[in-house]
Amino acid sequence: MMMVGTAVVTRADGRLALGRLGALCEQLKELNSRGYEVILVTSGAVGVGRQRLRYRKVANSSFADLQSPQDEFGGKACAAVGQSSLMALYDTMFSQLDVTSSQLLVTDSVFRDEGFRKQLSDTVNSLLGLRVIPIFNENDAVSTKKAPYQDSSGIFWDNDSLAGLLASELKADLLVMLSDVEGLYSCPPSDPKSKLIHTYIKMKHQEEITFGDKSRLGRGGMTAKVEAAVCAADAGIPVVITSGYATDNIIKVLQGEHLGTLFHKDAHLWTLAREVGARTMAAAARECSRQLQAQQPQARRKILLDIADALEANESMILVENEADVSAAQLAGYEKSLISRLALTPRKIYSLAKSVRKLAEMEEPIARVLSRTELADGLILEKTTSPLGVLLVVFESRPDALVQIASLAIRSGNGLLLKGGKEAKRSNAALHKVITSAIPGSVGSKLIGLVTSREEIPDLLKLDDVIDLVIPRGSNKLVSKIKSLTKIPVLGHADGVCHIYVDKSANIDMAKHILHDAKLDYPAACNAMETLLVHKDFLSEGGLNELLLELRSEAVTLYGGPRASNLLKIAEASSLHHEYSSMACTIEIVDDVFAAIDHINQHGSAHTDCIITEDIEVAEAFLRQVDSAAVFHNASTRFCDGARFGLGAEVGISTSRIHARGPVGVEGLLTTRWILRGCGQVVDGDKGVSYTHKVLKQS
Repeated sequence: MMMVGTAVVTRADGRLALGRLGALCEQLKELNSRGYEVILVTSGAVGVGRQRLRYRKVANSSFADLQSPQDEFGGKACAAVGQSSLMALYDTMFSQLDVTSSQLLVTDSVFRDEGFRKQLSDTVNSLLGLRVIPIFNENDAVSTKKAPYQDSSGIFWDNDSLAGLLASELKADLLVMLSDVEGLYSCPPSDPKSKLIHTYIKMKHQEEITFGDKSRLGRGGMTAKVEAAVCAADAGIPVVITSGYATDNIIKVLQGEHLGTLFHKDAHLWTLAREVGARTMAAAARECSRQLQAQQPQARRKILLDIADALEANESMILVENEADVSAAQLAGYEKSLISRLALTPRKIYSLAKSVRKLAEMEEPIARVLSRTELADGLILEKTTSPLGVLLVVFESRPDALVQIASLAIRSGNGLLLKGGKEAKRSNAALHKVITSAIPGSVGSKLIGLVTSREEIPDLLKLDDVIDLVIPRGSNKLVSKIKSLTKIPVLGHADGVCHIYVDKSANIDMAKHILHDAKLDYPAACNAMETLLVHKDFLSEGGLNELLLELRSEAVTLYGGPRASNLLKIAEASSLHHEYSSMACTIEIVDDVFAAIDHINQHGSAHTDCIITEDIEVAEAFLRQVDSAAVFHNASTRFCDGARFGLGAEVGISTSRIHARGPVGVEGLLTTRWILRGCGQVVDGDKGVSYTHKVLKQS
């Protein structure tokens, strides 16, 4: 059931908001075509009628009449005029969408009649069976209510409470109430301190909320909507209050997106259980990481092997949850590149389990001695590897990243907090459950926490005393936003604008083979080629056409830099720093290797760049001077990957210059500490110590 408020139906000047009404009707048509039973409760008749009567009076007035104050029209006259106009508009819009609608005008008094209630239910069910959308409106023209806030003794007193009543009477599965704001705020949204309440808990929020003014045009406002939502929720009907200004919020709510404010009779139970405080979650991960570090190496290895077995044993369940995410993403119109990253397959799960087993087989990384030095006789200093502590990893749309990150955290002895993209919500929850169920009680399942609500992220980013490293995996916008919100060190890359430069001495067949792989093996990957640089001599020798044909034959769209677009007569790229993540790339012509190096250092992202050449001297100049995390000679950029580098897996690819760079595996999640073993030595102003500083063999 949908309820749309006056402020959504009309504009600020009282005229109908045709764009918003059109979007509403299109969403209801979509739901109707999918087999949903849809009921609409609409406000706006009084506002529409008032506007029409004002226009009529002005049209019939003399100039003298216009100089005198205009009398305010009675609400009942406005309602009588506005109801027919509003319904005529709905009928026209729905007719254009090949949907049939019907009008049902009701008043408070008729609901006192049990016979009427039964007949109403029968009528609505009959209409729904015919795929007709019933449109309800309170018949304000004959209503005996005069002041709803003072006279609220009746069964309902405005269209908000009517919607709540109808939802209960007709046993609706969901009530969506559309307002002119995103949902319920802790105080008026104009107040800088206001905060959107995502889940309403009566015992917590009813005393805390400060309501603003009532609706600018209707009789109710947020106060009326909340009262109606609470009543419906108490009757067992879930309610969502969200913005009617967005064109697709109804569809998004039904797809499970957490928009606006949710009201549910059990919210006080499952919300409090789910929304563990950010600090508590981080502290629990740290304590569990200490328990993990205290385990013997073979015990930590066994945890990884158990996780690999659990992934394969639960393959069917994981794929079912992932298919639900993929279907929802397709329905929502997400880009193909995102859906490609989102999808899991049996092959991917097999590969993930294999990479986890490979991690388990690696040399024990924790407390590994890096150096031993004799400071003085009987005083031995060791530099050893040590876990960082607690990691916060925020990633988008790739559920397989959750497995890689979790297994690397366990191998390196770190606690972990994960926040995946909402589009992979079900996949992430399934994988998290499988992984944590394999962690023994002696360590604790809270070693790996899954953050489920986006509002927790700002709180987590403030915890620089309990979280040691943030690793964002996703878009440039995501990485930049996280960096701006936290004092915690951030490790990651913002873009994957990877280049391949084909030098004049390149083997053309090798070049075609590498380009095909770098662009087509996985176009959505961050290590896929995004820009092709070609030496100018290929223009005259004909080699350029062969390279372009190799890409065009696979339906790769080519965009040119300033020089290439002019010479090749192709569309110019919007930017020379562009990550397509799809079947497209930029091409540019350069004079020589040094021009290529300058181009990459200026327009690249310091991720992965490659030269194809048979000239070793040119290759070495490129390898030395390109300032990227990974630089290749005669090899596809797709090799820049933790598993392919033999790291077992990667938590991400870093373009930072501090701590870790390139694919970040276990070593990138470790720091060092110093262990000093003595036999009673003291400094005493260095008078009693004879320093030797002898480098010892590592035992």
